[in-house]
Amino acid sequence: MAKPRSKPLPQPALRQRFRRNLLAWYRRNGRDLPWRQTTDPYHILVSEVMLQQTQVDRVLPKYAEWLTKYPTLEALATADEADVSQTWRPLGYNVRPRRLHAIARESVARYGGSLPSDEATLLSFKGIGEYTAGAVLSFAFGQRAAILDTNVARVLFRIFVGNGDIKAHAMRKQLWAISEVMVPRKQVFDFNQALMDFGATICVARKPKCEVCPMTKLCTSFSVLSSTARDRLDR
Repeated sequence: MAKPRSKPLPQPALRQRFRRNLLAWYRRNGRDLPWRQTTDPYHILVSEVMLQQTQVDRVLPKYAEWLTKYPTLEALATADEADVSQTWRPLGYNVRPRRLHAIARESVARYGGSLPSDEATLLSFKGIGEYTAGAVLSFAFGQRAAILDTNVARVLFRIFVGNGDIKAHAMRKQLWAISEVMVPRKQVFDFNQALMDFGATICVARKPKCEVCPMTKLCTSFSVLSSTARDRLDR
């Protein structure tokens, strides 16, 4: 049985329209979050690790508390592991503070207390995967790096793909490829933050807010839904 072919990547004109619409929406609607007011790689890393499978409103107070107690990688590296785990509570998924602690120690031991600015080295840290590396590179270092978390994958899937199993390995590879070509050469920080906000507030998992979405004219899923609804009316 032949495998289903992946769709071609979005053409340059479509990419430009998507970027323009998304950035315009973000300028009006982007959330004011403390980790968007910094380019400190460590602070960005803390926010990204905390936000894994955890809602923003739960992370906000803990992010401030954590950075007050451990303002630098050096401060975290020298902290007691039990104290680090206690400080993390009640965010859950308690492997995360241990990973942050290990990253801090390795960064001090091998990189002078700084996070490296290249993808390969970031990925060599246990606990930093493709998404987190992309977030650090784009948000802290301003590099043209793609991201793909649950929210971003849903946005790209609905707009540019529209059918198939979003959780399948082949689809995941396709969505990474789409994310990579969509990243602009400028305004990388805002673009990637906008992607995440858009998925978290408009293109949500259940009951997406299509009535206020600026992407409906570009969206494959919306087009399919609209044509299906018209077909039903015509019957």
